[in-house]
Amino acid sequence: MLWARHGRGPRERLLDSGPHALSDRELLAVVLGSGHAGCNVHNLAAQVLRVLEQNSYETSPQTLMQVGGVGPAKATQLAAAIEFCRRVLAPRNYRIREPADAVPLLQHYADRKQEHFVTISLNGAHEVNAVRIVSIGLVNRTLVHPREVYAEALKDRAAAVIVAHNHPSGNVEPSGEDRAVTETLTEAGNILGIRLLDHIIFSPRSYYSFRERDEL
Repeated sequence: MLWARHGRGPRERLLDSGPHALSDRELLAVVLGSGHAGCNVHNLAAQVLRVLEQNSYETSPQTLMQVGGVGPAKATQLAAAIEFCRRVLAPRNYRIREPADAVPLLQHYADRKQEHFVTISLNGAHEVNAVRIVSIGLVNRTLVHPREVYAEALKDRAAAVIVAHNHPSGNVEPSGEDRAVTETLTEAGNILGIRLLDHIIFSPRSYYSFRERDEL
């Protein structure tokens, strides 16, 4: 069965409301088209999304084919779609002038049920080099180490980074742990010569910027 027999599936919602109305999992379900015996397309899309996030969307057909039910046809279709989007729509050279400019790059993680810790790597003009998931945590906390934040930024020869994570509760006020992580990352960045430009906590409805609050 391709879509649920009752209610409006992702295809119908996409036709009625546009692709922006769909979650990442629902968009993947549309691209996949169908599931397989014992796994409907929604569950298959969730498994594929996990693999993509674990690899920061840098994946190959061979990696995708490790997901049960994803054969060569689906794997190559997904890999081609991801590469096309990367080339045409990638945020590279998108300039961050103020915290609000970073929010559109993060918002599709806002509805996640676990905390996703994300880094935005920036060049000297504060143009985006890359957006990466650093870690995926538990329901209400994620653990992150400076080496995970700065390892890829060093490869990018980044001048600065913005870090961000979602709060599944919807409350974007920083916790004591969030403040401690910000302080640790600031100190590590100063040693490495990569400035921590901001730490943004976000939800589907709002965000908290340490930079806007003069806490960085």
